[in-house]
Amino acid sequence: MERLERYEQMRAFDSQFGFPVIAGVDEAGRGPLAGPVVAAAVILPPHSGLVGVDDSKKLTEPKRDALFEEISRIAISIGVGVCDEKTIDEINILQATFLAMKKAVCELKGEPGCLLIDGNMIIPGHFIDRPFPVQKAVEKGDGRSLSIAAASIVAKVTRDRLMVGFDEVYPGYGFAKHKGYPTKAHKQAVIELGDCEIHRKSFLKGISRQTTAGR
Repeated sequence: MERLERYEQMRAFDSQFGFPVIAGVDEAGRGPLAGPVVAAAVILPPHSGLVGVDDSKKLTEPKRDALFEEISRIAISIGVGVCDEKTIDEINILQATFLAMKKAVCELKGEPGCLLIDGNMIIPGHFIDRPFPVQKAVEKGDGRSLSIAAASIVAKVTRDRLMVGFDEVYPGYGFAKHKGYPTKAHKQAVIELGDCEIHRKSFLKGISRQTTAGR
């Protein structure tokens, strides 16, 4: 009953804005030392029945994976945007996050009337190929809005799977385990092995032996 009540609360949060089509937007990967930042935009049907959807950080990996499959099956549309480590170094992580969000929204089929953006900032600028929807920043939105929570799960699972793939390409760093975040083991691996192609050079200040800084 508690899970059902939470679902109804999060669904009601989205419906209060009065738009027939809403997309929740969230990102994963702002803090890691390596890998991309990934954003997702998700449009859910009015009565999706996605009981159990919540902030991805509060869910176990198996639960996220199961919900990812359910969201993929039920959602009206899903868009994913990725900005790699080189772009992050060039334009900084905040601007790269906004760019990933724009890419995600542009991947949506149809045009949502409103974007609910997790956090305290809306996406600046404009979209080239479509009107800019109404935007609303929602602090801690991944725990309040059903569509933002769904986007947080899609972004997190997508990024985690990318990092698992990178672990095979760049062994020794433990990407499959820590997903690029600045754990003690990850920092020690950078010191011992040097950084690799997917490390964010601008995030490695204070960590020695940066072997690919000039590439």
